[in-house]
Amino acid sequence: MAFNIDKQTAQELNLLGKFKSGSIFGLFNKVKTGGGEQLLSKMFQRPLEDMTAINERSALIQSFETSQLSFPFDVQQVALMQDYLDTGVGKNSLVTMGELMIKKLLSGLTRDERYKQSIQGLHAVIATLQKAHQFLQLIGSTAIAKSPYLRRLQEVSAVLANPDLEKLREVDIYKSLPISILAKYDHLLKNELSTQMETILTFISEVDVFISVSDVSRERGFHYAMALPAQSNQLNVTGLRHPAIINGVGNELQLTRSKNVLFLTGANMAGKSTLMKSIGINLYLGQMGFPVAADEMEFSVREGLYSSINVADNINLGYSHFYAEVIRVKQAAEAAASGQRLLLMFDELFKGTNVKDAFDGTLAVTEAFAEYEECLFIVSTHIIEVGEALKNTSNIKFGYMPTVMDGMRPHYTYQLTAGITKDRQGMLIIENEGILELLR
Repeated sequence: MAFNIDKQTAQELNLLGKFKSGSIFGLFNKVKTGGGEQLLSKMFQRPLEDMTAINERSALIQSFETSQLSFPFDVQQVALMQDYLDTGVGKNSLVTMGELMIKKLLSGLTRDERYKQSIQGLHAVIATLQKAHQFLQLIGSTAIAKSPYLRRLQEVSAVLANPDLEKLREVDIYKSLPISILAKYDHLLKNELSTQMETILTFISEVDVFISVSDVSRERGFHYAMALPAQSNQLNVTGLRHPAIINGVGNELQLTRSKNVLFLTGANMAGKSTLMKSIGINLYLGQMGFPVAADEMEFSVREGLYSSINVADNINLGYSHFYAEVIRVKQAAEAAASGQRLLLMFDELFKGTNVKDAFDGTLAVTEAFAEYEECLFIVSTHIIEVGEALKNTSNIKFGYMPTVMDGMRPHYTYQLTAGITKDRQGMLIIENEGILELLR
């Protein structure tokens, strides 16, 4: 069963997208190889669900960060190796020899480049196998060899210990290769040893991802989260910040089974939405086993993540903004009622309707959410009177993002504070911007 996250949540948190400005994938996408990028994308699309697997990947990436290794492979050679192996040949070695002889003949008569490409491809395989062998010797003295990755290192070492590959590694690529040798390895690598070659290429992609992710972690001052059993239902984090914001303000938050709802208030621009996104993004990264933008973090494994932050109307379906909000809340209610252990976040519930209905709807929905003790919820609103009405609901924790007045100008600390805001600076901001004077 896959970790559940829908398209809207992924878009609101800006998780995916190679070319999307400010995406979290883009933040970590410092890989050097095509295979590394494909693997990184797959990791982002499929967060882990098992506590042990999450903690093992986290420990592995941390060991790469501690070791501070540079990517040891030549990117161009890896690409040539991949292209060479992707050009399959027949199962018969005699056919392989015949095809190479024809290619060699054509290369002398025409501008046919295929024979030259075969030589370059085999050279790339030799150079890459040599690099892999050297890297395994280097990595054996680092913390990585003591991590759960040891089994993978042993598997790659076994591949490189294959007698045919050992001989191939010793071939001098600066000397002309007889066509018989070229044909032998062309057939061997693409047929009998094709699985072993795939193991080597996958290993290179993994090393590319782990080095790149650990480099981002070191540069950004990230740390590694600890996954807890799902049934404990808690989130404990200090120094939490948005991964894409450099020198962001850190926040502390604890949610538990007995306090599973954070009711969040604060003025516009005070940082409510950014805080919610920070929580959602870091939980997602933690679930991937990736470093998080926090000083310390432990979280109960979730089965999914659900947000409603930037709900828009839907012209095609004829939905008003308010009805789109209602449908979104209905979808969340169905997800929570299904028994899944989720993190659900709602920014400004029912802002598309009048204040009275928004008050009643926010109050009723928040009270109902609090009863689902297997889930964690964050609900924000401008309607601070809802908070007063919820004060006797035991499962709710109250927090707000403060506004500090500097004369007539509001400033924001972006620091989560216990309680319910009393700030009402909306009209003051309107006056400061001179709107009324313009209209007069």
